[in-house]
Amino acid sequence: MRTFEELVTEARQADVSGWGFGWLEGRAREERPSWGYARLLAERLSGVGSGAALDLDTGGGEVVAEAPALPRRMVVTEGWAPNAARARELLGPRGVEVVEVDPGVPLPFPDATFDLVTARHPVAPDWPEIARVLRPGGHYLAQHVGPASAFELIEWFLGPLPEERRARDPRTERAAAEAAGLTVLDLRTARCRIELDDIGAVVWLLRKCVWWVPDFTVERYDDRLRALDARLRTGGPFVAHSTRHLVEARR
Repeated sequence: MRTFEELVTEARQADVSGWGFGWLEGRAREERPSWGYARLLAERLSGVGSGAALDLDTGGGEVVAEAPALPRRMVVTEGWAPNAARARELLGPRGVEVVEVDPGVPLPFPDATFDLVTARHPVAPDWPEIARVLRPGGHYLAQHVGPASAFELIEWFLGPLPEERRARDPRTERAAAEAAGLTVLDLRTARCRIELDDIGAVVWLLRKCVWWVPDFTVERYDDRLRALDARLRTGGPFVAHSTRHLVEARR
């Protein structure tokens, strides 16, 4: 294995824009939920046909781009400018509207605009806004991050986070969706294994998923990075677990 400095330098210089994880190929693995969200999304988007669909927190548009057929009107939102620019490059040629939004601000669309609203790993689902922009009978389909996702890695750097572990509970989200006037039709959960082979994969992930360790820099966490590097060199991959839940609701 290359030195700590070589791996960290490579990871610090690598591109982390968009929402693809191809850079980790060969140095990390993650199980996927059995339901196959990208396939489900493609099926639902093709079914909208002449209607309108909205994808929230689209990242660089990578998941929507996998769909072979899109509705007559396809809109995506994104709150981080570099990702929005990437989404325009990827989805613009297919006629997709890319709208930049600010967190916590109402969606810039009239009531009852969309037949389908989707999201893969939304930052914080705004249930009243989702219900507002859906047409009567319209559906919300999403894969959400669940409670304590990747916390084995996060707590390696930040220490125990008992309160944070209780966030993103799917039962709480179901109640919030129903309070906003939606009927939850399906709610499935999954816990998936993550394996990280080297410290470069760790640094790259923490640069990309900035909310995991919000104050992360290589310099600030040098001691913890070096301790983890030593463990990886002698004990095999670092194992964490992602949690996900699939949500489908109808207005």
